[in-house]
Amino acid sequence: MSIASSARVLLLVFLPGLFAAHAQQPAPPAPPVRPVQPAPRSILLNVVVAPKSGPAVANLQQQDFTVLDNKTERPITSFKAVTAGQEPVEVILLLDAVNTGFRMVAYIREGVEKFLQANGGKLSAPTAVAILTDKGLQAQPNFTTDGNALSNFVQNDSVALREVTRAAGYWGANERFGISMNGFRQLAGAASRLPGRKIVLWISPGWPLLSGVRTYLDSRQEDQIFHDIVFFSSQLRQDNVTVYNINPLGVGEPLLRADYYQAFLAGVAKPSQTQIGDLGLQVISVQSGGLALESNSDVTGMLNQCMEDTKSWYEITFDAAPAERPDQYHHIEIRVDKPGLIARTRTGYYAQP
Repeated sequence: MSIASSARVLLLVFLPGLFAAHAQQPAPPAPPVRPVQPAPRSILLNVVVAPKSGPAVANLQQQDFTVLDNKTERPITSFKAVTAGQEPVEVILLLDAVNTGFRMVAYIREGVEKFLQANGGKLSAPTAVAILTDKGLQAQPNFTTDGNALSNFVQNDSVALREVTRAAGYWGANERFGISMNGFRQLAGAASRLPGRKIVLWISPGWPLLSGVRTYLDSRQEDQIFHDIVFFSSQLRQDNVTVYNINPLGVGEPLLRADYYQAFLAGVAKPSQTQIGDLGLQVISVQSGGLALESNSDVTGMLNQCMEDTKSWYEITFDAAPAERPDQYHHIEIRVDKPGLIARTRTGYYAQP
């Protein structure tokens, strides 16, 4: 099977009916009713292995990997080396016009058009284009493999790609955060209805982190943020979704803003540890096994770099360690017994008793 027949590239923000083609598939006959049996709490990981710089490495064996759950080695229960064409991959690219100024959106649009027009505009799979605006998630309704047609759609949709004009300062940032989180919830929900592995490419400098020395949360707010962290982490893992953040401002951003998200990457074990920054786009991306890339000169190159992760990876499963309480955080580490290689996957999960 060729790459063209296996990878579905979706440039989108979701509208009702956008995935009608999936919904119209006839439902399989219901299986006979059987007694429910306890099942092991299997954790599936998509693992990309690569040197510090360079393409992903294929043809490794199960014995080359070690899985650590809270620093304790866990037996690998299944292993599969995957190359393009063996498993379905659906890539979702989102153009964020809420957290990006008008001039930068125009630059992003040029990079997306170049991506769509590559290879003569022949896309490897049905594609849809969509945008996050201050009105919510918007998309052209049909899938197509004609990249040139989608490029024309992006060029002509200048009304949606406008700068958000609302309150500045903290309150304006709070509003953008709310729009972004609502959009992310809709995206995650729609992706959950797609088959196979899903990769989300979100082009944006990220939504406001709204955290700092002058930001205080009461216990109710901490509980709500922790609930959202657990929900997104679990949903993305269970629905096999990996998120990538493509930051088009790159080195042009102030250092504190560009790198501040790194303070929230460790994972949150209880509500009292939470901050709003734990829900940052870059944080979600890295914790889901994706990348947080930044460049102020090459949006197309960053898109292609993310697409490299669809060419070779490893599916590894292990059984979760017993949990002592609901939503108990477990840190995941994958080690590769090959010098110079780094394994990238989800950084943790929330276990249940």
